[in-house]
Amino acid sequence: MNGTNIYGQGMSFPPRLGADGRMAWSSGPDNIREAIMLILLTQPGERLMLPDFGGRLRSFLFEPNTVAIRRLLQDEIQKALRIWEPRISVQSVAVEADAGDAHAAVATIQYQLVATQTGGLINVRIQLAG
Repeated sequence: MNGTNIYGQGMSFPPRLGADGRMAWSSGPDNIREAIMLILLTQPGERLMLPDFGGRLRSFLFEPNTVAIRRLLQDEIQKALRIWEPRISVQSVAVEADAGDAHAAVATIQYQLVATQTGGLINVRIQLAG
């Protein structure tokens, strides 16, 4: 088994066409990063056959950009990834106000791949009311 097979393979996210004009696929650590984004950007109820799938980040769209709301976002991110992405162990989640936009926050997620203990980092921008 090569190193990318332990992570699986899936349709790329966001969906895009490959050089051959067909749907692109992702594998290896890219597949995990894309899966994390897919989980966090999917609102529960959007998937017909998996109605509980996703994180509730868009539920915070009209909430104020306060420390309390950012703490709730942090908890929601940890919960969603713990439930839906067994290939990683979340090491930390920090949600801070976006310095360039009073109506947004940035979540920095540090994780470790369970199969290889390799670390990863991803940033997610979350739109809020301000």
